[in-house]
Amino acid sequence: MATKRSRPTKKAPGRLYTGMGGWTFAPWRGPFYPEGLVQKRELEYASRQVSAIEINGTYYRSPDIDTYRRWAAETPEDFVFSVKAPRHIVQSRALASTGERIGRFLDGAIGLGDRLGAVLWQFLPTRKFDPDDIAGFLDLLPDRHEGVALRHAVEVRHESFMDERWLTLARDRGVSTVFTDSPDHPSFADLTGPFVYARLMRSRAREKHGYPAKELKAWAAHAAAWTAGDDPADLPHVVEPQASGQPRDAFVFFISAAKERNPAAAVALGKLADDA
Repeated sequence: MATKRSRPTKKAPGRLYTGMGGWTFAPWRGPFYPEGLVQKRELEYASRQVSAIEINGTYYRSPDIDTYRRWAAETPEDFVFSVKAPRHIVQSRALASTGERIGRFLDGAIGLGDRLGAVLWQFLPTRKFDPDDIAGFLDLLPDRHEGVALRHAVEVRHESFMDERWLTLARDRGVSTVFTDSPDHPSFADLTGPFVYARLMRSRAREKHGYPAKELKAWAAHAAAWTAGDDPADLPHVVEPQASGQPRDAFVFFISAAKERNPAAAVALGKLADDA
C-alpha cells in the first residue's frame, strides 16, 4: 500500500513587537494616559497598551541594575524593552577599544532579564564605515552576559555604511542593521541579523494615529512579511532582497517626528497585526 506523503508543516511566524521611545512625555497625558493617572504608574499602563518600549534615556545615563529590575517588575510577561547603549561608548573615537565600558553597561541592562528584547547601538551621523574598527567593535558584543541572552541592533547614520562590505560584516557577526525610515538618515532595509529592528520617524501631528490608515496598513504588511521570513522588495535596499523563509522577531518603534502621536501609532499597528 502506498504511503501518503505528509505535507510540510508551516513554520510559525516570529513575534512582532510594536512601541515607541520612552514612556514619560507630558503631551501623552490625556491623549494616551488616562486623566488622573499618577506618573509613577505610567510605565505600568504603557506596557499594557504596547508590546515594547525603546529606552532612550540610557543613552545619556546608565541606570543601576536595581532600576532595571524595577522597570521589569512593572511590566507584563509578554512585554520587552529595547535599551539604547550609552553615548560614552558609541561616540568613542575607537569603538574597538570599548570592551570594558560595554561590560559595565551590560552589567546593569541584564537586570531586565527576560524583558530585555534588544540592545540598540546608535552611531553618530559623523561616524563613517571603518571596516577594521567596526569589525573589532562587533566582536565585543556578546551573545550572552551573565547568563542573559542578548540581541544587538546597530543604527548607522552615515551613507558610507550603505556598502555591501558592511552588510557582509553584520551578517557574519549576527548583528541586525536598523531600518531607519527617515528623510534625515540613510534608509535601507537590508536584513543582516536574526531579527528585524525598524525605527519609523514620519508620524504627523494632524493624523490621529500618526500615520494615515493606508500607510499603517502598509507597515503592518511589511511587519507580517518580516516575521514570516520575507524581505519586502518595495523597501529600499543596498543589494537585492534576501528572503530566507526563516521566521524572525520584528521590533517596530515609532520615534521622534510628531512624538505626541507615536503611542497611538504603535497601538494601531499592533491591532492591525493582531487582526491580520
